[in-house]
Amino acid sequence: MADEKSKSNLPPLTLHVPEPKFRPGDAVDYSDLNIPVAGAQARPDISVEPKDMQGMAYEMVRVLDDDHKVVGPWDPKLDDETLLKMLRTMVEVRTFDDRLHRQQRQGKTSFYMKCTGEEATSVAAAMALHADDMCFPSYRQQGILFARGYPMIEMVNQIFSNKADKLKGRQLPIMYSSRELNFFTVSGNLTTQYPQAVGWAMASASKGDSRIAAVWCGEGSTAEGDFHAAITFAAVYNAPVIMNIVNNQWAISSFSGFAGAERTTFAARGVGYGVAALRVDGNDPLAVYAATSWAAERARTNQGPTVIEHFTYRAEAHSTSDDPTAYRSAQEREEWPLGDPIMRLKRHLIHRGVWSVEQQEQLDAECLEAVKSVVKEAAKNGILGHGLHQPFETMFQDVFEEMPWHLKEQAEQANKEREIKWPS
Repeated sequence: MADEKSKSNLPPLTLHVPEPKFRPGDAVDYSDLNIPVAGAQARPDISVEPKDMQGMAYEMVRVLDDDHKVVGPWDPKLDDETLLKMLRTMVEVRTFDDRLHRQQRQGKTSFYMKCTGEEATSVAAAMALHADDMCFPSYRQQGILFARGYPMIEMVNQIFSNKADKLKGRQLPIMYSSRELNFFTVSGNLTTQYPQAVGWAMASASKGDSRIAAVWCGEGSTAEGDFHAAITFAAVYNAPVIMNIVNNQWAISSFSGFAGAERTTFAARGVGYGVAALRVDGNDPLAVYAATSWAAERARTNQGPTVIEHFTYRAEAHSTSDDPTAYRSAQEREEWPLGDPIMRLKRHLIHRGVWSVEQQEQLDAECLEAVKSVVKEAAKNGILGHGLHQPFETMFQDVFEEMPWHLKEQAEQANKEREIKWPS
């Protein structure tokens, strides 16, 4: 047993507090990032044991090279029509984000979140899944709805919380839901969707169904207990689920180091639980598609769950309530070494000979006009602070199949108080 004298020779303990490399005003240098050459990554068989593919959690699956060509064994061999649809969908998402962000700045809604730079992690992934696979999104996966054909006007109605909002104004703007399109309701509580997705996948397997689940969260959310509980259940019960981690480098104002990025990759979370894990270039739509297809086939053939880390960058603010200039260098977006997913796919299609700069300009203009038209139409149903909202009494409805006595009393009391305050 050590005595006090020997302990006196030890240096005092210090607490390590992660600190981002770049702060506002700093020059940005990403030369320390290990970005492997596209096409150099092996594509294991879907029946591989997780312990035999652990290196994939530290590598990075890449398909598009610097010359805009498709290279390597992860080439998903998509036809022109599919790639053009992928490009159009990502452009629609970005155009929609830009326009609705503007609506928030004009006071027409209270809140908005953009996914600029991260479109591939939802659009390409959704296109690699079956339409009846269940998606459990976080709050930056609106691209799934676009990929599955959800009407834009329904999204805008929800954002405006107006009289046509199918969710009756009960959700924060951008927290969509679509039972018909197998899109689970977005939650503002971090990572609650992870145990729900794994539980759903376990139920699907228990019933002998053929549907799998896919779930998304940000890298910061992997520090939540729900993430670890979910991955434990997925590993133990071999749940047919794809667990996507969108590593966009930043939570609302804290960088990825606070969730463990200084120590290892986020894909390595899977290694620790004995789950197959891939690390993917999240700004390469073809790599995202290929990795999701691989994981989906693995899940459908009872090979178990897969963790996919999408290495990307949040190009815009976390939300309209955030100001990233207060905590990160403005050069980060410009210097990001993996580029922009829309630009990379556009250049690949031009190189492929099926697209042009002129066609891209036309597509941009078409998408802008379509979004403008939808926003104008949805505004007729009401915007923030201009009436035309859900009837007052609906806040007490849909909680119980039959409203209990105490809720009826509350509704009556609330209506009386409302009539006194606002007689009109």
